[in-house]
Amino acid sequence: MANADPAELDKFGDLAHRWWDPNSEFKPLHDINPLRLDWIESAGALAGRRVVDVGCGGGLLSEGMAARGAEVTGIDLSEKPLAVARLHLLESGVKVDYRLVAAEALAGEMPGQFDCVTCLEMLEHVPDPAAIIAACASLVKPGGHVFLSTLNRNPKAYLLAVVGAEYVLNMLPRGTHDYARFIKPSELARWCKAAGLEPEVLSGMSYNPISRTYALTADTGVNYLMRARRNA
Repeated sequence: MANADPAELDKFGDLAHRWWDPNSEFKPLHDINPLRLDWIESAGALAGRRVVDVGCGGGLLSEGMAARGAEVTGIDLSEKPLAVARLHLLESGVKVDYRLVAAEALAGEMPGQFDCVTCLEMLEHVPDPAAIIAACASLVKPGGHVFLSTLNRNPKAYLLAVVGAEYVLNMLPRGTHDYARFIKPSELARWCKAAGLEPEVLSGMSYNPISRTYALTADTGVNYLMRARRNA
């Protein structure tokens, strides 16, 4: 069975037609995308690189990376977001290869074929995130980078990412996140090392609700990013 929760696939599938609306339920992704792209690009992982975006959804990050010079493959297990992603290519003129395939299956098909792998805001939505990380490690070339982001599991993250974002500020639809699936940085690092990845950079992300902008920070209490390198 695929490492996916059917309820999660249905949830994002039902909203797929709004993926590229910057004022929709996906507004936080639109707001955070420039920061994510700059973070990945700062590691020299885009221009001229072959990248696979695991859990690409409607293609917001995938298109952004392709626009910055990467050869991008975007994979997901939800058909509707992928259809939206393919349709948006007609508008943007950017080239991305979108595929309906599990990360584990692609890892078996194309091991070590990518310069870097991205898996952002996805791990907290799957039943077995460690298996996704292992697949990412298999997909990337020795010495290549894997870029990850998720939500920390602690009271602060629950208050801000669930209660605040979903019930107070209405930034996200209620039920977007399941707190029990949030991941501590120590857990993510442990899974990376078990898969042959060496964590190199850990950074938090903060959100200013007044300016509606995100910034990198040393505080990993809520949203955080991790860059890991596959052992050569």
